[in-house]
Amino acid sequence: MRRILHGMVATALTLVTAPAGAHSAPPADRQQTPRSAAASNSLSLPFETYTLPNGLTVILSSDKTTPTLAVNVWYKVGSKNEVVGRTGFAHLFEHVMFTGSGNVPYGIHDKLTEGVGGSNNGTTNNDRTTYYETVPANYLESALWLEADRMGYLLDALDLPKLNAQRDIVKNERRQSVDNQPYGRAREILAHATYPPAHPYSWNVIGSMTDLSAASEEDVKNFFRLYYAPNNAYLAIVGDFDAAQAKAWVAKYFGDIPRGKPITRPKVDPVVLDAEKRLVYEDRVQVPRLYVQWPTVGETSDDRFALDVLGTILAGARTARITKALVYDEQAAASVAVGQSSNEDVGEFIVMITPRPGHALTNLEAAADAIIDRLKKEGPTAEEIQKATAGEELSFVRSLESNLGKAFRLTDGAGYHGDAGYFRTEYNKTLSVTADDVKRVANKYLTRGRVVLSVVPTGKLDQAAKPDQSIRVTEYDAKKPDGGE
Repeated sequence: MRRILHGMVATALTLVTAPAGAHSAPPADRQQTPRSAAASNSLSLPFETYTLPNGLTVILSSDKTTPTLAVNVWYKVGSKNEVVGRTGFAHLFEHVMFTGSGNVPYGIHDKLTEGVGGSNNGTTNNDRTTYYETVPANYLESALWLEADRMGYLLDALDLPKLNAQRDIVKNERRQSVDNQPYGRAREILAHATYPPAHPYSWNVIGSMTDLSAASEEDVKNFFRLYYAPNNAYLAIVGDFDAAQAKAWVAKYFGDIPRGKPITRPKVDPVVLDAEKRLVYEDRVQVPRLYVQWPTVGETSDDRFALDVLGTILAGARTARITKALVYDEQAAASVAVGQSSNEDVGEFIVMITPRPGHALTNLEAAADAIIDRLKKEGPTAEEIQKATAGEELSFVRSLESNLGKAFRLTDGAGYHGDAGYFRTEYNKTLSVTADDVKRVANKYLTRGRVVLSVVPTGKLDQAAKPDQSIRVTEYDAKKPDGGE
């Protein structure tokens, strides 16, 4: 999931820049060339892709700049694939996958990655789980063996004591990152308020304590059998390697893993809120904080590009509209963050404001609304569009600076869009955003159908934005909207 609240430049990635002293304006016969068209000709990331008979999609991208490489295995499974009462499975498996597999005892994975100067890790979001290694180029075979063994033989080494140990680790992670973290429940409360209880994006990726406790060994193993199969996975190898040798090793280690059963994907409906929901949650914090969230669109909608640019125009740089007004000019806010978050199927646009002492959330909300309303009426300036798209372009290029960053882009494209080369489309559409696009999406999505959440210090409900109109969120409500913890 991309959260943009305002990844390696190598020989395979080239950006054409003007020489020193060149005129800022192009020749007259070139002034009408769209910026995106010119950019598309300057961005190059060579790759090839093929599919094994068992359904595994393989992506190879060679870059000999350094004698290193990245291996990324991307599974199309996240918290979206869970059901009410059985949440947290995808994230739990992110931990279980590092405990050893049929032919790889616990600790060997670290020894063959971190022990040789590399690294390994994994992440889970609503839509996918990914595991990756960065290693010296001569350790490619080891990395492929490690990933293939846990794809094909993880259950050979998984027993109840090992599962319980990881279950306890995940519970502790929830305590650290959600339950006992200042403002840690805000995202969870916003999701519960934005989506219906059974909606696949309504629960936290980490799951609930009750669901984690209730998961049986067989529940977890069945989840693995269905989703951790080659036909639900994408393997990317990026860096210094010989393509023929890499293909031979991929076939050797992954080719015999059986194809999994067909997967029925959850039906995800878009969400439109008919009216504003106002909530207040008491937390162990010293300073209140305001969150305003609108349901928007996901990866499959082109409107997300204009929403990304809108977020950059509103906050981030000190000249961005809300940042300039509230943080610098009025010095009413200590910090401001604004941006579009795009999952595969749905998304959210969020404004987050932390006040300075003596400034009320009600006033900050009104000030931010006034700035957004003006932009909705007038649209952004040409200069704002130029600055924002330049910033988006820089962020995009930086995501491609390393072998691992390129592996993420290639697998995201293949997994979400069926095209490992989707990065080209994404790059061009980002640069093609116009002032009219930004004005249109601001008016379409930033409506009165939104969730306004005030997180306030315990016992100080009066510090909420419009406290008399806000519904108090209880501990019970915050943990799980459908009952239980």
